[in-house]
Amino acid sequence: MPLFETSARALRRVGWIVGVLPLAAVWAAVALWSGPGVAARIAAGGEAIAARTTTAQGEPWLRVTARGRDLIAEGEAPDVAGRAIVLAELAALDGPRRILSEIGLVETVAPFHWSATRTGGTSVALEGSRPVEIGRRALEVEVTGAVGTGTQLRDGARAARGAPPDFPAAAAFLAARLPSLAPGGRAALTDTVLSLSGEAVDLSAYDALRAALARPPEGFSLGKIEILPPRIGDDRLTLERKGGGILLTGYVPTEAARQAALATATTLAEGGPVDDRLQTARGLPGGIDPRALVEFMGRLAGLIQAGQVTYAGGAVSVSGDAIDPEAIPEAGTLLREARPAGTSAGTVALTARPLSPYRVSLRRSPEAVTLSGHLPDEDTRRRVLAALRQRVYREPVIDRTRLAEGAPPGLAPALEAGAGLLTTLATGEVAVNDRSLTLSGQSLYREAAGRIPDRLAAALPPGWRGTSAVAPREPEERRDPETCRQGVAAATAAADLRFPVGSTSLTPAFYPALDALAALGKACPDLRVAVSGPADPPGAKPPPPADEGKAPPKPAAKAAPKPATKAQAAKTAPKPETGKPDEKADGNTAAEAKPEEESGLAHLRAQALVDYLLQAGMRPGQVSAGPDRGAGPATVALAP
Repeated sequence: MPLFETSARALRRVGWIVGVLPLAAVWAAVALWSGPGVAARIAAGGEAIAARTTTAQGEPWLRVTARGRDLIAEGEAPDVAGRAIVLAELAALDGPRRILSEIGLVETVAPFHWSATRTGGTSVALEGSRPVEIGRRALEVEVTGAVGTGTQLRDGARAARGAPPDFPAAAAFLAARLPSLAPGGRAALTDTVLSLSGEAVDLSAYDALRAALARPPEGFSLGKIEILPPRIGDDRLTLERKGGGILLTGYVPTEAARQAALATATTLAEGGPVDDRLQTARGLPGGIDPRALVEFMGRLAGLIQAGQVTYAGGAVSVSGDAIDPEAIPEAGTLLREARPAGTSAGTVALTARPLSPYRVSLRRSPEAVTLSGHLPDEDTRRRVLAALRQRVYREPVIDRTRLAEGAPPGLAPALEAGAGLLTTLATGEVAVNDRSLTLSGQSLYREAAGRIPDRLAAALPPGWRGTSAVAPREPEERRDPETCRQGVAAATAAADLRFPVGSTSLTPAFYPALDALAALGKACPDLRVAVSGPADPPGAKPPPPADEGKAPPKPAAKAAPKPATKAQAAKTAPKPETGKPDEKADGNTAAEAKPEEESGLAHLRAQALVDYLLQAGMRPGQVSAGPDRGAGPATVALAP
């Protein structure tokens, strides 16, 4: 092809392109100039229609937004007809290319749910439903004011019916909690139940959240609360014995761990003050069980009378004054062999000093009699345990004492006296603090409680001071004479009051009837009864001596008379009543008689019954020994 033809074609093509470019530029200029004007005209037309949907709250329910030549319609129409009218008016506007409808209907929702989530530093997203009675802007003002100025709201909540009363107050209360939570924190309302979740931004925020949630708005309750404490780099925890009480400082990872620490401290304080200065924060390594750590620290604190147990940097240490010399190696053994997983053994810096004050306690409960505290030597321990075991038939005696110097003079006889009185109570405690002994508790019988102060003062060694705080378990009652007579018959009608052959020991079958008689004696001041002991059947043989005299178990403070030798039996013959209780009535005075002494055996059995009833609370003038009986059960008769 000739060269000039090729060049001509190329020139024609370039010329066409050159001609189109100016036209494109003109079109672009016109579009840029007219586009914003068209969008503005579309938006203005839509807003005029939206203004006509203004409700009684002063806000239109319709919201329109122009996006180029598209018009987006949002909001909640009061009904289907209202939505159709608005959409028809928008479609009639001149200019919009499309009408994108996101208009819903106002409905009644149940449950009514609303939530606010912190999505960033100053951003909050609202979701769920808002009351149709409250305008969107009005609620946004409430939320923004509660969260803080400068808050950016992304409001996706839809108007609905069914909101609880005082919804704005509850919404503002929840929104005010969001600044204390890290991004992602969420506050929600479901009907009248408030929920909160997220991580506190710092320690003060965590404490503020706890304090605020303790006082929710009136008419609303708390639901699911999942607030994580803040993370810190310090995992320190200290349990300190100080001034007779316990001081807790440092950090625990959860509220459950705090409660465990408080429970441990309360047990250690033994009635003393517990100063809780713990803060909740996450810093403890994940491999350490906080409850196990607190319990272990409590065990170490039980070995000191003053000082600290500290967990810091993964190690547990103890320092201060040990409760006794034995406690020092015990603390080292615990740290080597019993510390929680994930912890290491720290230092043991303990010194042993004489105890001051010197404390011992004997506590009686329905389950056991427990001896705790310190004793000076093994001989004192044996004496006190013997004094308890001689008088306690049912409960086990648990010895938790330790040996330590510093005991006051006369400790052993003082504890023996206290043990004797304690066993006459249903429940109680003997607490020794140097030379001061306090007896407290409940007596089954009013008369016995009234005798305790005089008996305690007489039993204590010289130089000791005794204090009694014993009260009867039940208030005193009074019954009419006929009811009292019927009560005696009812108490003994079904009882099997038979003694073992050759024995004066009471069996368990005696106790219900005798206890019922003692209770009648309290309620019937004029009641008089006579108890008669039986003889053994002719030819009856006693059991082997090895089995004789073992009294069956008996409930607390109701000890049965124990067997005695023949010589002792002679000393237990009845004496004239003096109106004064026997100061040695907490022992058993019945004698063990031989089978061939039938007449004396019946009398001794009657005396055993009398002694028991007097111990149980009947007054000396209310019970006496009646005439001896032949073989058979013991009898109880009304005395003139």
